[in-house]
Amino acid sequence: MLAVRRLHRLYTPACLGLLAVGGVMLAGPSPSQGQASSDPYAGLPSSVTLQGIVRDFKWRGTSGGHPDFEYVPTRGYAHYAGIVADQTGSDGKPVYAGTGRKVTTQARDAQGRNRMPLPKTYISSKPGDTSAVLESQSGGALNGASGFDQWFRDTQNVNLSRTLPLTLRRQANSNIYTFDDRTDPSYSAKGGFFPINGELLGNPSGQSKNFGFTYELDTTFTFRRGTGQIFTFTGDDDVWVFVDGRLVIDIGGVHAAVSQSVELDRLNWLEDGREYRLQFFFAERHTSQSNFRIDTTINLQNANLPTMSGLFD
Repeated sequence: MLAVRRLHRLYTPACLGLLAVGGVMLAGPSPSQGQASSDPYAGLPSSVTLQGIVRDFKWRGTSGGHPDFEYVPTRGYAHYAGIVADQTGSDGKPVYAGTGRKVTTQARDAQGRNRMPLPKTYISSKPGDTSAVLESQSGGALNGASGFDQWFRDTQNVNLSRTLPLTLRRQANSNIYTFDDRTDPSYSAKGGFFPINGELLGNPSGQSKNFGFTYELDTTFTFRRGTGQIFTFTGDDDVWVFVDGRLVIDIGGVHAAVSQSVELDRLNWLEDGREYRLQFFFAERHTSQSNFRIDTTINLQNANLPTMSGLFD
């Protein structure tokens, strides 16, 4: 979808200095010997590759099509909050909570970064935070629980799936790891995040790109209090991020690119030095662009791949 892409500031110099001390380092190749010696993070690996699952869907109105793909929300294309519950289900998947409410004004922190639009008791507030404004009526961002339950589960005659790696590369002279479809060598020539053009169920009729799919990542990290660990996503369409099974990023709906960040120090139940699970769920449901960018200072590691049936891989 057409979008204005923004990258919010992820860190302060103080945070960067702290992150250089201790912590579990990202798995990946060593930095190249040609890297500038003035880089204070030259000891960090140059990249980390995470393994995820992509699932392909046909558009609504076609034989075997899914009603949520190429769907127009009843309140129009926009960012909708509250589609999923605050906690994942027993199988680690998002739980449908409703058709969402349109976000008309983003909640922001003191640095101007978008944050969770709906307040949560497990996410601490800080001076300088502003609140979101949402419509009161249901937004109709999707059709209901039964269809949503298929988004991140292999479902016969509904979707096909395969593994899909995602490589985050360290930005020069920083500890920020980024995946950006505009600069990644596997995607920059494709004009966006289009990992399965012509694959699995194939492109929608009349399209040169595949606009109907979901993607999920399952990772782990060690929480280091006070080191400025942060995760930011910028893109479209639906995105939900869970830490330890709790919702921390909520960008539901069919919309242009939206950015949202979570500071791990705000997650008031996390204990310093403990390992936690981070899960990322994404859906591309509409033309004409697919924007996808992750920026993080969290030391992400691969977890077990999400369940994927051999019937559909």
